[in-house]
Amino acid sequence: MEIQKIAEAILPEMIDTRRYLHMHPEVSFHEKKTYQYILERLSHYPEVTVREGVGGGGLLATIGRAPHPHIAIRADFDGLAIQDQKDVPYKSTVDGVMHACGHDGHTSTLLALLETVNANKDKLKGSISFLFQFAEEVQPGGARAMIADGVLKDIDKIYGQHYWSQYRTGLIKTKPGPIIASPDYFEIKIKGKGGHAARPEDAADPIVIAAELITNLQTIVSRQVAPMDNAVVTIGMVEAGNAFNVIPDTAKLTGTVRTFKQDVKENIRDIFEKEANLTAEKRGASAEIYYQFGYPAVINHEAEAGVIRQAAADLGVEYEEAKPLMIGEDFSYYINERPGSFFFTGSGNHDKLSDFVHHHPKFDLDEEAMLNGLSMFMKILEIEQVIEWKQPSLNN
Repeated sequence: MEIQKIAEAILPEMIDTRRYLHMHPEVSFHEKKTYQYILERLSHYPEVTVREGVGGGGLLATIGRAPHPHIAIRADFDGLAIQDQKDVPYKSTVDGVMHACGHDGHTSTLLALLETVNANKDKLKGSISFLFQFAEEVQPGGARAMIADGVLKDIDKIYGQHYWSQYRTGLIKTKPGPIIASPDYFEIKIKGKGGHAARPEDAADPIVIAAELITNLQTIVSRQVAPMDNAVVTIGMVEAGNAFNVIPDTAKLTGTVRTFKQDVKENIRDIFEKEANLTAEKRGASAEIYYQFGYPAVINHEAEAGVIRQAAADLGVEYEEAKPLMIGEDFSYYINERPGSFFFTGSGNHDKLSDFVHHHPKFDLDEEAMLNGLSMFMKILEIEQVIEWKQPSLNN
């Protein structure tokens, strides 16, 4: 298959790019050096139009011979505030920061795709845009700002992918409809009355109230929200007290809610407010609630999800329909504005130690997975009739 030969030819370059980015990660909204690295790479292509500072920190590169069809492909490039614990030559050189989610691979793949498109520019039938997005990991994210700055102007469709360590290398997964949840964030502060541990009757113990509230919140799903509505409530942090024999004045709960439907999201937020206030008040305390709606759920468009399925079939790549994941991803903003779809490219290989979960300090990418990532995007562009492919010389 011509496409796979092209991908194999450029794989060493993709690996080099990915490892450079892996060694030089930057956290969301601070990706200055990464931005400059991508910009410098884009400067090698005189026929590619580059728009800088999109949304404040993104890049848009476009090449084409006709206004339509105009297909966009997006990759993110931010890292995470996690200490890299791998023992590899390309380990992060930045203390406390690493690419623990595969965004280095996403960016490497998109740069390779641009190179292959440029090498086949005489075969272009329309236009292709390459969206290099900052700050996917931290809300409000970079996608919304880039859209507000006009990154989707004149674009007909958009596609994106995520390397996924929990799916084995060689597997492609997507589905029409809901595929990634909306991740909300909450903080609940219980304000009680402190006192001596020996006289709890004189206090309004915020720890006991917090414990009761945790139990109450865990019954929302199944008792007030139907299990079929696919909702998750998780308390990730509990903070209270600093001595074994003192009842503190306050306790704080921090966590996340994951949903797919807007009405379920709003209903859970309302239940949270009522539950927190009532639970605290009946014990002589009060509650302060901060509840932040996260990225919208990723809802794939049916026709474009079908293009991904067809691409995998045409390439002879193993395909499975995905089950919805309760993670978050701001790619949702793009396909709320334009037809498009998002897919997962398996990158988990136990023998290569690349099956650690995302955001783990030993997370790594099976770099062979980038063959499928690049091939899939190339085939999608072919199916969308925006380009044909020939075996290029990748040194031009």
